Amino acid sequence: MALRLYAATSSQGKLRDFRTAAAAYAIAIEPLPGLAIIPAPEENGATFAENAALKAVYYSRFAPGELVIADDSGLEVDALGGAPGVRSARFAADAGLVDSPDANDNTDVWNNMVLLQRLASVPEAPRTARYHCALVAARDGKALHTAHGTVGGIILAAPRGTGGFGYDPLFFLPELDRSMAEIDLDTKLSLSHRGRALAALLPMLEV
Repeated sequence: MALRLYAATSSQGKLRDFRTAAAAYAIAIEPLPGLAIIPAPEENGATFAENAALKAVYYSRFAPGELVIADDSGLEVDALGGAPGVRSARFAADAGLVDSPDANDNTDVWNNMVLLQRLASVPEAPRTARYHCALVAARDGKALHTAHGTVGGIILAAPRGTGGFGYDPLFFLPELDRSMAEIDLDTKLSLSHRGRALAALLPMLEV
């Protein structure tokens, strides 16, 4: 019987990343049943691993006996001491910026703007960064295993490309000479930090 994992996420993008990585294994990954009506826990961890663990442990209590995985991920910029890190989705909000009430969700735009402002005086060579994902598997309220996946790159001085989301237009991949927002979906999935984290986690679960 194939190993089945329940993912504590309703994000289709995350599910796609996980399922793509699991395609080479006899693994079934499904969203946690009833996730939409389960109150979300407060993500107050200091690291990606802490946030992933608290989510995995919390949500595993709603699926007795099942393996539940949860992740936390974001951007780490070396010149900023690893920021925005766990605050990646809230980087602009932390700086006091909010979305315009008469526009669509501009969170990504504001986050990218704050990142460029913080790096304005940093030359290209030290602008190294990585997308980092921590993934935790839990069962019955107990964390079992933790794995990590990263994708390294350089933060550009201006956005490039119209694809992707988040910091993708500023995240440059030297080996491809393109930003994450300029590559096709299949290539992006092959580089997924979530996919790499899952690939690292699966051997732990099979032992």
